[in-house]
Amino acid sequence: MRALLIVLDSVGIGHAPDAEKYGDEGANTLGHIFSRCRDTWLPNLCALGLPKVLDEKYSWTRKTFALPHLASFGKMEERSAGKDTTTGHWEIAGVILDEPFSVFLRFPYELVDAIEREAGVKFIGNYACSGTTILEQLGAEHVRTGHPILYTSADSVLQIAAHEKIVPLDRLYQICQIARRQADRFRIGRVIARPFIDSDGKFIRTANRHDFSYKPPRTVLNAIAEAGFPTIGVGKISDIFAGEGITESHPAKSNRQGMGCIDKLWSTTDRGLIFCNLVDFDMIYGHRRDVTGYAMALSEFDEWLGPFIDKIAPEDLMIITADHGNDPTFRGTDHTREQVPLFVMHNRQDRDLGTRSTYADIAASLAEFFQLSEGWPVGASFLCK
Repeated sequence: MRALLIVLDSVGIGHAPDAEKYGDEGANTLGHIFSRCRDTWLPNLCALGLPKVLDEKYSWTRKTFALPHLASFGKMEERSAGKDTTTGHWEIAGVILDEPFSVFLRFPYELVDAIEREAGVKFIGNYACSGTTILEQLGAEHVRTGHPILYTSADSVLQIAAHEKIVPLDRLYQICQIARRQADRFRIGRVIARPFIDSDGKFIRTANRHDFSYKPPRTVLNAIAEAGFPTIGVGKISDIFAGEGITESHPAKSNRQGMGCIDKLWSTTDRGLIFCNLVDFDMIYGHRRDVTGYAMALSEFDEWLGPFIDKIAPEDLMIITADHGNDPTFRGTDHTREQVPLFVMHNRQDRDLGTRSTYADIAASLAEFFQLSEGWPVGASFLCK
């Protein structure tokens, strides 16, 4: 029993039915990228059924439909309240949130004061801003004063940025761990360490980011691990789940590193679940509204996927999906409430899985695949019995 679950962070395929509530009606991450970058060609995702789940007006040519379909395919809608990374991944793992995580334009004095007192620091900032812009605005002041930069976004995140030579990484992580404890009572999804350096007169973020997540309820990952199977996180999976239900973790600083890690783990793992998040789509291209870069990252993933598909045995299970959207052509720099693709390779099946009413169908399917005695109480398995 060997399974691989890959989350293409933010690769949405069209606004969800309730997108209007989030101000996201009309968003379509993948569709709008194809409209802007018409030479983007993803033959391996097409072979898994991509043209079948896209709105027809975004399909390149009819010949894409003639490609052999190697997988079952469908769409998923998020049932949880929210459109952030943590909420999406938790629902994939079988936890549906009725109450969204808290979002702030400015963190309350009670929270900031508690962190400053315990950590022995003084913050500058404390407002909503993009990660690159905040460095332009406050990077010099941070270097001059040594005070860490506190900021947030439209997501449920408390972010702390500091120059690696001013605040060493260990110290920054320590401050973030304190912030995590204090942020729990305010129901903030993630505390994120955002180290940066200066290069050629500009402040640039490094790959030493670290996420400190709100501890999740019990997920299907816990159930799989309790049944004696390895649950191996790649990328920021362990961070997203605060280590809960993860028996082994392999951090990755880029999509390329994550894909290389999958290759190595797949060749040495004969049982259990490998769960990978590929974050570059969202972090580097979606939030920065880089359409061309996003398209290139998709092509890079597709190029890697081609040879890897041949390593999937009929009895294996491979699932490729996403956790939310982040349309780089849309207004603002926030995530977008979208449907996400679902591709499933198992037993050479080629079925239309339709539109699933919750991401938790993945948790139910994993429970069935690993033959968990009690299954999973949320979601419906899409595996063919």
